[in-house]
Amino acid sequence: MSKRESELFLLDIIISILKIQYIISKFESADKLKYDFIHWDSVIREYEIIGEATNNLIKLGLLDTKQRAVVDFRNVLIHEYFGISEEEVWDISRNFLNEYLEVIEQKLPKKSSLIADIIEENKHLDFIVEHFKKL
Repeated sequence: MSKRESELFLLDIIISILKIQYIISKFESADKLKYDFIHWDSVIREYEIIGEATNNLIKLGLLDTKQRAVVDFRNVLIHEYFGISEEEVWDISRNFLNEYLEVIEQKLPKKSSLIADIIEENKHLDFIVEHFKKL
């Protein structure tokens, strides 16, 4: 894989984390999120993207095996979809995503040539545009 592809995995993770945080902020409890199936399904899908991209970055040696838990969580979400704990998804979303976002952003090249493309591609999502303008 090229360096550009690894950078895209990092950007995919950042975008997915931002989307989850945005969605989660609209709800006051795990139950309310889970029973809003469109938003629930969206959050689960974003975790799938995060897990898959993380797995690729581990294989490339850009992340160490400490991040294997992210991949394992993705596997639970995909393979045990009826047994997913909304409280666990809620807890991870509220308490651990910011830390992972920092880890991923530290891996992103300082002058990523793709930031302008990401901003253009997501211009309809103000929260993503604003975040990437700060990077």
